[in-house]
Amino acid sequence: MKKKFFRLSILAALITGFSACTDVIDLNVPEGTSHPVLDAWITNEPGAQYIRFTKSVSYTQSGATPIISNAIITLYDETSGDIYPFVFTDSVYKCDPASGQIGHLNHTYRLRVEYDSNVYEATDTIKPVATINKIDYKYKKKGDDGASKDGYYARFYATDMAGQTDYTWIRSYRNSMTKGNLLEDNYVIDGGFSEGLSDGQEFPQFVGESVNDYDHPFLKGELAIVKLRSLTYPSYFWVTSVQTQMRAGGLFATVLANVGTNLKNVTDGGSKGKLLGWFGTSAVSSATITTN
Repeated sequence: MKKKFFRLSILAALITGFSACTDVIDLNVPEGTSHPVLDAWITNEPGAQYIRFTKSVSYTQSGATPIISNAIITLYDETSGDIYPFVFTDSVYKCDPASGQIGHLNHTYRLRVEYDSNVYEATDTIKPVATINKIDYKYKKKGDDGASKDGYYARFYATDMAGQTDYTWIRSYRNSMTKGNLLEDNYVIDGGFSEGLSDGQEFPQFVGESVNDYDHPFLKGELAIVKLRSLTYPSYFWVTSVQTQMRAGGLFATVLANVGTNLKNVTDGGSKGKLLGWFGTSAVSSATITTN
């Protein structure tokens, strides 16, 4: 018993020492190499599509990332043969097709980026997505059915598509689809969090309610926006890897590592620069509801 108590005392002392340390240590962190970073996601929603192209900055550097404005970015629909040039406008690359829609279900797309004497390419296919059949909400008191605070809690209802493995990105917003109003990003396989557990069944309640910010539930009169986005397996693996890196923290956190990219340098006879980021495509199912 004494030996066990002694070991526990040492562990407690170590933890206390870690939390009580307030000394400031100046580290000489290397600046590192800056790389171009692409954020390109094409959907089957009508209207303009946008691509962001920036440069990475040092870990110690603050402020906005530098925007790259002199690239040539072109999207090729490998299924239909259509070509969509993206033009730099207002800090982003934009394409607003006359047809009103770029992305189409089951079409494969190739993105080509020409920048700094290098050419990068990546491909992805728009897979089907489950339809949101209904969205509703319920007012809960603190402690009711997992509620951490009094407020309105939204839930969407959808059924997984049978006979295939479906990777889905669940994204929710409050009032508008702006960055500051983004609530949650969650990723499921066949409506759940593990492959092979279900197929063709309704998304369970905990998935349908994963669109809520439980620390700040919806208030009366607010708009809940839910979007389901289909993913290919490579895109699913990439976005979940990014999420793991962003949520890493604490004494026993996962060691940070660079997340891969699907953009390959296909330059002929030129320099072989590196491009970070991802090119993905999604079909989208949306639903909204206002609490009252």
